Amino acid sequence: MSTTNGTGTTQTEIKLYNTKTRRKEVFEAIKADDVRMYVCGPTVYDRAHLGNARPVIVFDVLNRLLRHVYGADHVTYVRNFTDVDDRINETAQKRKAAGADGTLEELIAERADETIDWYHQDMDALGALRPDHEPRATAFIDQMIAMIEGLIASGHAYAAEGHALFAVESYKEYGALSGRSVDDMIAGARVEVAPYKRNPMDFVLWKPSPDDLPGWESPWGRGRPGWHIECSAMAHELLGESFDIHGGGNDLQFPHHENEIAQSKCAGHGFANVWMHNEMLQVEGKKMSKSLGNFFTVRDLLEQGVPGEVIRFVMLSTHYRKPMDWTDKKRMEAEKTLRKWYTQVAGLDTGTAPDAVLALLGDDLNTHGVLTECHRLSTQNDTAGLRAALALLGLLDQKIPDWAVEQAFDLLDVEAFLSDARTTAMETKDFSEVDRIKSALIAVGIEVQMSKDGVKLTAPAGFDRAALEGVL
Repeated sequence: MSTTNGTGTTQTEIKLYNTKTRRKEVFEAIKADDVRMYVCGPTVYDRAHLGNARPVIVFDVLNRLLRHVYGADHVTYVRNFTDVDDRINETAQKRKAAGADGTLEELIAERADETIDWYHQDMDALGALRPDHEPRATAFIDQMIAMIEGLIASGHAYAAEGHALFAVESYKEYGALSGRSVDDMIAGARVEVAPYKRNPMDFVLWKPSPDDLPGWESPWGRGRPGWHIECSAMAHELLGESFDIHGGGNDLQFPHHENEIAQSKCAGHGFANVWMHNEMLQVEGKKMSKSLGNFFTVRDLLEQGVPGEVIRFVMLSTHYRKPMDWTDKKRMEAEKTLRKWYTQVAGLDTGTAPDAVLALLGDDLNTHGVLTECHRLSTQNDTAGLRAALALLGLLDQKIPDWAVEQAFDLLDVEAFLSDARTTAMETKDFSEVDRIKSALIAVGIEVQMSKDGVKLTAPAGFDRAALEGVL
């Protein structure tokens, strides 16, 4: 379905599920020529694990859709880096104790720089476009202090023992996003009980820093910001008093996003109109956990030879509001499918995505539906439509990935060998050798397709040709 935006241009209608209202709504930008989105980014203390990649991919697809509909110059996408964190501090302290050169602040900055570089490498490999702005919390300390001062002046926050705390009872709508009452949250949440708190639910806006931790001067003494104030200050500075979309993982809905709303609204900001949250990730049906031995990073998969496009495909095969289960079977199926599609569209330029693809993607990012439509386009040999759909999903850039091209070339000799054996078998009516070769290929992970048109072999990512020894 198409609508007309504020500039008079016909565009695809976008419907998004708004966590705040608990329903799917037609998206209406505050300004059609200035669509703004903020997504909570990573705390940069280590490699991104597979679960961290899901919101990156989900909101990258939304970013691509918004740019397609409104124009690339009319969308601003912000995703932050949290570089003030106890885990970063701990790593820097260990390096300092081990004799590393530099002050603690320099070692913390060095760790953040290192981790951000890792993050960029890994997310680039997944086909994610860089946001327009990637602010670091440490660059916005002054804005955070100013916002806290305003909250204290208006009675929504208070200072106590070197801390500044938000007074939850001062915001009557607290809990509306997550659908919880304050009493229920007190009963069910692990809140820090401290003598300087007026209410157990009051949360920290600013806290003291000892000499061995980084800190900034403030009206409440030397200290550092609490987590929640960071995003409110950065979003306000980069996107203004009100903006269109705020996104992140479902685990951030409470308390992080709840607290963001409270402090921003009480600071007089309209804040975000639409709130979006992706569900969590599992591995082989279980929660990803180091204790279960199923915890791995994006880099782990990439180094094992799993292409970034395959990781992205598996992520997109499940709707973002449903739990996503990463399995080895899904990985193998994704790779086989992408190899087939890439072969079909090789050499084509990207055209306009079919209306059916845009309608599905516009329906609350129905990426599973788009992939189903890609299967249909492939079956009907609509290569132009398939090429455009893959580009919109971020699964294909300017050229076919090397991993897909190289493997197809590497197996040509094996395909010829099996094809010759098949020709001989059809003449002699003895298919025992064909069956032997086929079984051996399948045993080492190669997909075998035989039809009247010939033989097609597909190898998994990272396949070692040494495994074919004794087969040919």
